Amino acid sequence: MSLSGLIPSDLDLFATVALAITALIAATARGFSGFGAALIFMPLASSFATPRLVAPLLLVIDFVSMAPTVPAAWREADRKATAVIVAGALVGVPLGTWFLTRLDPVTVRWIITGFVIALLALLLSGWRYRGKEYTVLSVAVGAVSGFCSGVAQTGGPPIVGYWLGRPIEPKVARANIVLFFGASDGFAMVSYAASSLITWDSLKLSLLIGPVYAVGVAFGAALFGRASERVFRIICYALIAIAVIFGLPALDGVLGRG
Repeated sequence: MSLSGLIPSDLDLFATVALAITALIAATARGFSGFGAALIFMPLASSFATPRLVAPLLLVIDFVSMAPTVPAAWREADRKATAVIVAGALVGVPLGTWFLTRLDPVTVRWIITGFVIALLALLLSGWRYRGKEYTVLSVAVGAVSGFCSGVAQTGGPPIVGYWLGRPIEPKVARANIVLFFGASDGFAMVSYAASSLITWDSLKLSLLIGPVYAVGVAFGAALFGRASERVFRIICYALIAIAVIFGLPALDGVLGRG
């Protein structure tokens, strides 16, 4: 199959290249800092293609890229605590998927914009939950994260804010997060497939964009330890803010989109 055969018929070459560049930048941020890919990718990518295409695209390529990390996370994680939060995602993911399939694409883009602005504010604040662990709260956090993942693949910050402030070893917290998203992405794959969001077009496009994403993750990981983490995080925050601004539906006419 030629490269042109991997591009959906309703996506032109310019939009495809823009998606690839956006994926490379987002994945570099993910590889270096462990976060930020969806917050950069979704606002921009959904301005070049419908959210119903780019959300499944990001889910597939990120699911494949993170799958090798799940076995180690399974061994190191607090599986009981993770299971409680995963229970919330089991409700939140299908609900978010329902919104993604039912709402107008422009409305979904505004929701994505609102999510990303709120989550960026959360990241910038440095907030971490340091209270006691309650089952109801854990389920609620999982549901919120799952909903954000279902509608826009942006479920990371609520989980990070909740777990990294807990009085547990950092490696356990990270393993919990990886294991949670392994399960959450699994739910999303089933939910998206059942809702006909994962299509032949999105799978073909993932074969084209996926390798670019993998290169970005590897490049970002290679930068870790060689560049200032503080400076790179500031760059990531700036990239998220830029993605939000340029991805605003209100700017479609100004930027010649749509």
